[in-house]
Amino acid sequence: MKLKITQPQFKNLNKIGLFILLGVLIVLLYPSEDKFKYQFEIGKPWSYELITASFDFPIYKSDQQIAKEKEEILKNYTPYFKLDTTVYDHQLNKLFADLQKKGEASPRIPDYIKNKFKSIYSSGIISVEEYNKLLVDKKENISCILPNRITHVIPIKNVYTPRTAYEEIINNAPVSLKSYDMNMYLSENMKYDSTTSEISKTDMLKNLSLTSGMIQAGERIIDRGEIVTPANYQVLHSFKIESEKRKTSLQQSSIVVIGEIVMILGLITLLFLYIYLFRPRIYESLNNVVFILLVILLLVSLTAFTIRYTSLSVYMVPFALLPIIIRVFFDSRTALFAHIITMLIISFMVDNAFQFVLLQVTIGMVAVSSLKDMSQRSQLAQSALYIFLSYVLMFLAFEFISEGDVNRINWQYIIYFAISSVFLLFAYVLIYIFEKLFNLISSVTLVELTNINSDLMIQFSELAPGTFQHSMQVSNLATDAAKRINANSLLVRTGALYHDIGKLKHPEFFIENQMGGKNPLIDIPFEEASKIIINHVPDGIEIAQKNHLPEQIINFIATHHGCGKTKYFYNSYINANPGIKPNEDVFTYPGPLPNNKETAILMMADAVEARSRSLSEYTEESIDEMVEEMIGTQISDGEFKDAPITFRDVELVKAVFKEKIKNIYHNRIKYPEVRKQGSVEGIY
Repeated sequence: MKLKITQPQFKNLNKIGLFILLGVLIVLLYPSEDKFKYQFEIGKPWSYELITASFDFPIYKSDQQIAKEKEEILKNYTPYFKLDTTVYDHQLNKLFADLQKKGEASPRIPDYIKNKFKSIYSSGIISVEEYNKLLVDKKENISCILPNRITHVIPIKNVYTPRTAYEEIINNAPVSLKSYDMNMYLSENMKYDSTTSEISKTDMLKNLSLTSGMIQAGERIIDRGEIVTPANYQVLHSFKIESEKRKTSLQQSSIVVIGEIVMILGLITLLFLYIYLFRPRIYESLNNVVFILLVILLLVSLTAFTIRYTSLSVYMVPFALLPIIIRVFFDSRTALFAHIITMLIISFMVDNAFQFVLLQVTIGMVAVSSLKDMSQRSQLAQSALYIFLSYVLMFLAFEFISEGDVNRINWQYIIYFAISSVFLLFAYVLIYIFEKLFNLISSVTLVELTNINSDLMIQFSELAPGTFQHSMQVSNLATDAAKRINANSLLVRTGALYHDIGKLKHPEFFIENQMGGKNPLIDIPFEEASKIIINHVPDGIEIAQKNHLPEQIINFIATHHGCGKTKYFYNSYINANPGIKPNEDVFTYPGPLPNNKETAILMMADAVEARSRSLSEYTEESIDEMVEEMIGTQISDGEFKDAPITFRDVELVKAVFKEKIKNIYHNRIKYPEVRKQGSVEGIY
C-alpha cells in the first residue's frame, strides 16, 4: 500500500524536522563534559552548593610541593662523566713528536711534565661549559665512570678545565720549562654521560609520591560560602583531575551525551507543543517558526562560544535579547515561554545553574513587561535600565541569602550585568534586520507607518480627501474593536489607514471625493463601472508595493472587500436587465478573504462606516439595525470563514461599532436665538 502524504502533513513534518534540527545543533554546541563544572581560586569564597566526594580519590600534591621534594631528593644526585684514558697517552705522544720536530736529536720529556700530565688527566679535564653548569647547579661532586665501568665519586674542586690545567702546570713549573706551550696538549678527557645520568636521576625520583592522602566517597569537601584555602584548593584540584579522568571513558561519555539529547529534545518538544497548541497563527507560518528557532540557536551559540573559547563571564551575554525580539514581533507569553525554555537549556552549560535560572527568568519577565507595546526607541533604553536594576537587585538578594556577609559578595558581577544591558541597545538593529529577512513587522514600524505627515499620507489627503477621512474613521472604529477582542490594535489601525490607498489612482470615481458634483460612473455601463470600483484593490496593492509597505499591510488592502460584490452596480444591473443572469465575476472582488482577526475587523469597520454615511436618520434603532444588517450580510456571504474570529468576538465588535457611531452622529443641542425687543412672546 502506497503511503500518501498530504500537503498539510508535509508542512507539519518540515516544522517538526526544524525543531529536531535545533535540538541536534544545540547538542553539538554543548561544551565538552570532560570540563570540570566548578571554578575556584585560593582566597575566594566557594559560590556553589555543598560538595561531597562521589568516589574515592587521592589528594595530589601541588606543583610547588613536588618541585620542593624533587629538589630535596636531587641534592644527593651526582651527574655522571665518562673518563677517556686514551687521551693522556695521545697527548703525551703528540708532545714527544713535536719536540722531535724541533731538532732535538734525543728528545726527552721532563719528568715534571709527565707527572703533571698523569695527575691532571687522572683527575679529569672537562669543558668550561660543563664546569660552569655544575657550579650553577651547586654540585660538589661528580661520578666518574672508568673504562672498566667502575665508578667513583670525585669532588668538583679536583676536576680541571683546559685553562685550570694549564695554570696548574705552568704556575709550579721550573723556570727552564716555562718556555713550553702546554695549551695545545691539554684537552677534555671527561664527557657528560646523559643516559647514565638520567637513569640515575629517575631511580632517585621513582620513590617520590605524587599524593598526600586520600578522600573517601561521601566525605565532605567544601560548602557554600567557605573561603578556598590552599589545603582545600588542593583537594578540589585533585577532585577535578579524577573527575575528568573518569569522564574520558567511552561508556560514561556516551551516557552523558544520551542525557543531553533527552533533556534538550524534551525542552524543545515543550516549545513545539506550546506553539502548536496555543499559538496556531505562529505555527502556520514557516517563516515565524524558523525565526523563533534561529533566535534561540543564536543565543545558545553565543553562550557556547563564550564558555568554550573565552575567559569572559557568561553573564555578559545579553540573554534578554531573546524575549525582547520575540515580544516585538509576537506576544508576551510566547516571548517568555521561549526565553524560559532557552535558559533551562543553557543552564546545563554554566556554573551555579540555580542562580543562573533565577536571574534569567526574572529579567525575562522584566523585559516582556517593560515592552508590552514597543512604539518608541526610548522604550528599549528604559527596558535595558529596568533589566540592569533587576539583575543587580536579584543578584544582591541571592548573595545576601546565600553568603550572609557583604564582604563575600563578588561585586564584579555588577559590571557584567551592566555590559549585558548595554548590549541590549543593539536590539533595535537586530529588529530591523529580522524584519527584512523574515518579512515580519514590528510595533515601531507600525507607528512609523501611521504618521499622517508622511509623503504618501499627505498625497492621499490632498488627492482623495474624502477617502482619507473615511480611512481615518475606519481606523478609529477598527482600533477600538481590536482592543475589545484582544487583537493587534496597532496593526489594525495601520492597515485601516492604507486599505483604500488604491483610490489615489482615480479618486474622482468615488463618491466621497466628488464634493456633491456629478458622479462620472452614472454614464458608464454597469460592468465597466463595477470594474473601475473593483480595481481600487489591485491599484492599492500596486501603490503599496511601490512604496515598500510591508506584506502585512498589503494583506489589509487585498482582503478588505474579500470576495464580496459591488452591490450597487450588481443590483442595478439586475433591475435594468430582468431575466438576464449577470456575469458574477464582473461584479465580484477578487479576494482573498480576511485571514486573521485584524483583517476581519477591518472588513466590518469599512462596510459599517461607509453605510453609516448613507443613513437617512441617525437614531439608536437605525444605527443598531444598520450594524446588524451589514455584518450579518458579510457572515451569511461567508466572508469570515477563513478568519479565526468567534461569534463572541463578532458580537463585541458590533457593540463597539454601535457605540462609536452613535457618538459620532449624536443629536446636538439647538442653540436658542435672541428675541427682538417688544416681541409678543417675551423673553425666555
